[in-house]
Amino acid sequence: MTMLSEEARQDPDRTRAGGDERPAGGIQGRFTIPAPSNEPVHDYAPGSPERAALKAELRRQTGQVVEIPLIIGGREVRTAKTFDVTMPHDHGHTLARCHVAGAAETQAAIAAAREAWAEWSNWAWEERAAILLRAAELLAGPWRMRLNAATMLGQSKTAMQAEIDSACEVVDFWRFNPFFAARVYGEQPVSGPGVWNRMDHRPLEGFVYAISPFNFTAIGANLTTSPALMGNVAIWKPSTTGVLSSYYVMKILESAGLPPGVINFIPGVASEVSAVLLSSPELGGIHFTGSTGTFQHLWKSVARNVENYRAYPRLVGETGGKDFILAHESADPQAVAVAIVCGGFEYQGQKCSAASRVYVPDTMWKEVRDHAVAMTEELRMGDPADFRNFLAAVIDRPAFDNIKSYIDYARDSADTRILAGGGCDDSRGYFIEPTLIQADDPEHKLMCEEIFGPVVTLHPYRASDWETTLDLVDKTSPYALTGAVFARDREAVRSAGAALRNAAGNYYINDKPSGAVVGQQPFGGGRASGTNDKAGSVLNLVRWVSPRTIKETFDPPTDYRYPFMEEE
Repeated sequence: MTMLSEEARQDPDRTRAGGDERPAGGIQGRFTIPAPSNEPVHDYAPGSPERAALKAELRRQTGQVVEIPLIIGGREVRTAKTFDVTMPHDHGHTLARCHVAGAAETQAAIAAAREAWAEWSNWAWEERAAILLRAAELLAGPWRMRLNAATMLGQSKTAMQAEIDSACEVVDFWRFNPFFAARVYGEQPVSGPGVWNRMDHRPLEGFVYAISPFNFTAIGANLTTSPALMGNVAIWKPSTTGVLSSYYVMKILESAGLPPGVINFIPGVASEVSAVLLSSPELGGIHFTGSTGTFQHLWKSVARNVENYRAYPRLVGETGGKDFILAHESADPQAVAVAIVCGGFEYQGQKCSAASRVYVPDTMWKEVRDHAVAMTEELRMGDPADFRNFLAAVIDRPAFDNIKSYIDYARDSADTRILAGGGCDDSRGYFIEPTLIQADDPEHKLMCEEIFGPVVTLHPYRASDWETTLDLVDKTSPYALTGAVFARDREAVRSAGAALRNAAGNYYINDKPSGAVVGQQPFGGGRASGTNDKAGSVLNLVRWVSPRTIKETFDPPTDYRYPFMEEE
């Protein structure tokens, strides 16, 4: 891969400082990144130009079938094997045909990443940051509707859910991460007399294996570019059910000037791709979002190969959740009900942060239940291109079957009853009604296991059992991703915060447990929910550098003897 221009190669007055192209005596300075702010969210109200533009783009993409190649070393690669990308809400409609990487293509991606690393790792950090800042502007402007429409059609998101994901959150990652990177590089040691101490925040030696899920376009955009920003190279295996929007993310980055090979895009069968990448001595790290089981499998695979790696790989993962809402008897019942509906059913509950288990005191049980049921029954479900719909289809057949099995289990269980919803229809799309279930047993299966769909289970508890319920919420689930407590009594807020300190990496007081914003609520959980490396903060970027301490002594000693050694 050649990153230097021919002019730079032929001009003897041009030198490379830190790997970037800079003429001798050229631009000098301690550069600062423009202060970021969160991208404004378009509301797509009737009559707005954004609404018209998005509807037009939805019609355009609905009428075409896109060919999605692999992108390895900047080249488009087509293989003999493809799969169809279909709409979850209309599974007979093909949006794209995607080529599949095998072992040979995966090895080629390793070679391309290795070649790119040689120069990319030595670029000045602000040059790398400029690419992301440009990508943010391209997405905020001319690419916005294309990526939003692809997310709506390929992942069955409503306009608002796509807007906050594939537009705003991606833009936020690409603006805030360069700002955070400046803080990392600004972390420098103190120096004593006659000494200059410095910290060289080096990229990892090797590639980062980025594995992204279907549910957020923004996750793939961040899993790949946060390591790349810090000088690393990445091999990206996107989810096959989110591959259309991921492909467009890749094209935006190319349009912004990302050099070939820095990020290599290889959709494929996870087991086949992983078998090659995890056995490579050049594996530098894994940046993962997905199921707990898959992340644990990756961790075990790395452990089995650990003696073969050049360095210990960095393992960063965000996995599952069984996220809670806990109401105290002092809470506002209407606010609790709204949090249940919005936290549980936005994007069909297919968020790691979605509300899944709810604890309501008996003193307000009827009021919360009736409000939540009434709102749930009002929700419209259908094609996301119909802007009247609040939710659409779940992602695919396996998800539909899994979620339906929990609803069927609740229907047959003696100590649960369905309060609202429960209908499932896969005749055209994978539609599951938003479903509220009452569980009298707080340790019922539906209160404990991750479902990842539009199913919320509610348990009524005795208001006098507040302390006992706090312990129950903390110990019920192996996960610790998100959680919310509703109370107007400050002592209740205080006691819940103390008892549930380790039960959620993202903890909300009087708000739903979903909807984290880059720069405002850095995201990640502990326990079985992941390594809690907080995407959307400086903490995540620190994982992608390997610091080198440099001590320079200006007048080194020339005698080995110390004063204490002299005779009296």
